[in-house]
Order: sequence, then structure tokens, then C-alpha cells
Amino acid sequence: MMQTNAAVVLTNIAKTLLVAGSLLFAELTMAEAVPVELKRTEQGWELLRGGEPYFIRGAGGDQSLEALARAGANSVRTWDAENVRGESDVGVLLDEAHALGLTVTVGIWLGHERHGFDYGDPVQVKTQFERAKGIVERFKDHPALLLWGIGNEMEGFAEGDNPAVWSAVNDIAAMVKEIDPNHPTMTVTTFVHGKRIEYVHQKCPAIDVHGVNAYGGAPYVHQKLREAAATKPFVLTEFGPPGPWETGKTAWGAAIEPTSTAKAEAYRQSYRDGIEAAPGMALGSYAFLWGNKMEATPTWFGMWLADGAQLAAVDVMQDVWSGALPANLAPVVTRIKIDGDGLLDPGDEIEASLVASDPEGDDLRATWVLRPDSNDVLTGGDFRAEPPEIVGAVQDNDIASATIRMPEEPGDYRLYYTVYDQYGKAATSNVPLKVKGERRVRLPVAVYEDRFENMPWVPSGWMGDTDKLTLDGQSTDSVYAGDSSIKIGFEGPFGWAGIAWQHPANNWGDMDGGFDLTGATELELWARGQYGGEKVSFGVGLLEPTRAFPDSAIKKIDDIVLTAEWQRFRIPLRRLDLSSIKTGFVFTVVGRRTPVTVYLDQIRFVR
Repeated sequence: MMQTNAAVVLTNIAKTLLVAGSLLFAELTMAEAVPVELKRTEQGWELLRGGEPYFIRGAGGDQSLEALARAGANSVRTWDAENVRGESDVGVLLDEAHALGLTVTVGIWLGHERHGFDYGDPVQVKTQFERAKGIVERFKDHPALLLWGIGNEMEGFAEGDNPAVWSAVNDIAAMVKEIDPNHPTMTVTTFVHGKRIEYVHQKCPAIDVHGVNAYGGAPYVHQKLREAAATKPFVLTEFGPPGPWETGKTAWGAAIEPTSTAKAEAYRQSYRDGIEAAPGMALGSYAFLWGNKMEATPTWFGMWLADGAQLAAVDVMQDVWSGALPANLAPVVTRIKIDGDGLLDPGDEIEASLVASDPEGDDLRATWVLRPDSNDVLTGGDFRAEPPEIVGAVQDNDIASATIRMPEEPGDYRLYYTVYDQYGKAATSNVPLKVKGERRVRLPVAVYEDRFENMPWVPSGWMGDTDKLTLDGQSTDSVYAGDSSIKIGFEGPFGWAGIAWQHPANNWGDMDGGFDLTGATELELWARGQYGGEKVSFGVGLLEPTRAFPDSAIKKIDDIVLTAEWQRFRIPLRRLDLSSIKTGFVFTVVGRRTPVTVYLDQIRFVR
């Protein structure tokens, strides 16, 4: 009898949950837009949502929205509406945000000239316009929508004064206002230097709000807007610690990264001096980055680690958003100390130390990792691969110190320290190091054999339509030799994408690096397509003589059509100057209507 009653109770509960879930789904799918408007009062600009004042307390990134809401935020920002920077489809994100009481500034990604977009090409501009229109029509009535973010740093990093760029921005904004009068338009610029204030505030009448990405300069944005007689309100659309272009440098030019403890205070200062000090001008802000990514280093901008641990920046922003710190705080660290200036000989052993503690006295555990250093500081958010761990470099280590054996290979490195408590909180510190000497290798030398560990070049140079490109360096789907191969996928129906294997990582010709491969007669590799017919090219070297640090030779073979069987390919290198090859291998693939999958294996320079 008890079992029967229990079964009935469980059945009724299930029916209730099913009905509730159906009603919730219906509510989300049938809900109407919540009107958002800008209002100017005697005190300045104010954002109203549903007729009530609304001040943006948000972050940008794809980490847990539930954690964001729990921390006291009320909004999240995207850079595009579909699959940009690892975000899920915005339709899913909007539904989740709405269920959690969050709003969303939906980004509409606009092409960057440095990526090859030509604002003088009417076909490209029209295609972009139509794509933006489709996004607006799709999401304009969602109740979680707050603002439209039209473009992000599409004006570039110089003066930002290309009229064609701003004409395209204003045309899209005017279209948005016609289709969706319920949500203001915003465009996002790289700080406020050059001609940005002039174009956004005077020459883009369809733009309502100026979004500004600012780091070390975040406290001064409102001052510069006032000085330039800006007429529109602003939102800090990205802010956080000083960028690697704003910090001190080592003797060899490596950026010195603040500890996560120091960066947390930078978030607080930027908010206090950049937002709270600008009433009537600032509509709010989005902290960067609610998640983790490789930009300059694997730890510079993320408020979280890749393994899901929270850094002190999350604690600080919770305090800012909610008025109260969390019960458990992240550990505290000082900068890593080493003997000397960090200029070392091949194979040197060094002692590194720091001080780590926990505010609640929790037990701590630590990891030490040595990686090649990218020295790539002006990426504009472009994808960069994380430099691989130097296996075996870390010798004895504990919570406060470590012995590090430097590689025999000359070049730039960075020693990373991460400390964890037992509650999912962490702290980070790192120090740049350099091994002196000439970079000459013994032949044969592998670009890739198995996995990416301890390989001279890093597949960090992503080019073309990179948001549709994937790379797996440990694929077992199809292997020519060893345990794994490289699997590259491209889902672009048109255009192209490519990857350059670089030294150091992310070296586009503005850093010294590379290897002396004198004596090599060819680069050989094995390749196949998933089905056959895939169009690719292979090459050695990429950096032209006009670069500050070019490749000493460039050689490429084009118009390769792969088969479904493994084939051997050779790039001839006789009589070429191989004394400084910074780009060890270059791969490009051409898109087609169906996804393209290519496998590569055993890439080696040989005599």
C-alpha cells in the first residue's frame, strides 16, 4: 500500500513539474519585449527598462550565468549573436538569462579591416548589413534583450577615422531603430582616442550609446568624453586590469603581469573612478572577462581559470554589484621572486619563491608550470593558442617555492604559479624568463609528431575566418604514425582559414625568435582529407621582409587537392636561407558548402 501511494505521489509530482516546465517554456517563447529607453534628466542620462531606472551591473564572457546572477550582476554582454569567442547561440543565452533575471546586450559583430574586411567593397558591406538585419529580426522581441551592441573595435587601433567604417555602422544602427524601436543602439570602440568621439557622437546619429573598452585608462574615460564635448552617454563595455601594453617590461621587452590579487584591486579602482565618478554619463559597465581565454598570457584577463576556479576579481565584483563580499575569499599571492634578472643560460637551474596565504586560513595547494612566452600583447581579442607546458622543467616544488630547470632551447619563457583553496577559489602569479643563445636545432626536427608537447613552433597564428576553424592536436580518428594526428575542421561555406606554427607563440613579425635550420633540404609531411577533394596549401615561412623580424625564407605549395588516403608531401628548401625560420609551418584551407576536415601527421624538417 505504501509503495502504491508513493508511486501515485511521484506520478503527480512528475505531472506537476511537466506542466510547470511547459508553462515556463511557453512564457519564454511567447513573452513580449520589455521596452528600454534613454531619458535625459537634470542629472544627466538615465536608462529605463520597463519604465524603471536600470543601471547596468554586468560582465562579458561565457562562464556560468547562474554564478553571475548569484554574484549580484544584472546583465551580460555578447560580442556577436552566434558562436563568437566560444559563446553559445544567443537564443539559448537569452532564454537562460531571462530565467535568471539577467538582461543581455546582444552584440552584432562587424568585420575588422585587419582581418581582411573591406569597407570599400559594397558586396561585403551589404552582406554584413543583411546579416545584422537577420539578427535583429530574430531576437528583437526577447524580454531579456537590453541593448544592441553594433560592432566591437571595428575601427581598428589607430585613429579610427575611416568614414566608410562609420557609415556602415550608422546604416546598421538606423536599420535597427526602424525594425526595433524598443532597444537603444550602441557601438563599441577601442578606448576614446583619435577620431572616435567625433564619429560616434557627431557623425553617427543613429547610435544612442557609446560603448568603450578601456583597461588602464578606464578611470579617465568620462573625463575625456567631457573634454571632447561628448553628447551621448557611455557604457564601459570592457574593463579590468591594466593591459600588457600598459605595464612595465623586462630588459628584453616581456610584459610584467600583475598578480591576480593586484588585478582584483584594479577592477575595484576602475569601477570606482570610471563608473561611480560619472553619474549622469555612465549607464553602467561590463567587466572583462567572465571566463578564461588566452590573450597575452593564459591568465591576464580571465576572472576565472580554465578549470573553473574563481579568482579574486570575482570577489571584488560581487562586492561592487551586491554590496557584500562572499563568505569565502580567493587566496592572496605576491609576485614570484627569482635570483637575478631572469636572463639565463641554457639548462640553468633557478629558485623561485613567493608568499601565498588564505584570508580564512584554508589549506592551500599549488602548481608551477613553465611555458614559452608569447610576447604578443596587441591581439585585439583575436584567437591565440595557449603555449604548451615545458614538460620536466619544474623540479622540486611546494606551496612557496620551486626549482626550475630551464630548457636548452634559447628563447622567451614564463613561469606560472597557481594556488587553490578547497572551495573553488584560486590566485595566480607569473614571471617572464629568457634563455640566452642562438636558436639552432639538430636535423631532423619535428613541427609535429605526437601531440604539441615540447615542439619548437606553436600553432598560434590563426588567420582568415577563424571562428569557423577548429584544431585538435591529439586526434585518434585517423593516424599515419604514432598515437595521434592533427585534425583541422573548417565549416565556412566560402572564404578560407589558416594556421601558422610560430616561434615564439603569436609572433607576427614584431618579435625576435625562430630557429636556424641551415642544412634542411625539405619539409615533409603526411596529409589526407576526410572524403577527398579538400583544397589546401602548405608552406614554410610567412613573415615578409617588411616586418621588423621576418622569416629568412618563404616557400609555399598551393592548389593541393587531398584524397581520402594518406599522402606524403614535400616542400623543397634547397638553396634557401633557413637561418631564421620563425614560422615553421603554414596551413590554409578553402571553404566549401559542406564542412571540411583535414588530417596532418609527421611534419618534419629533414636533410
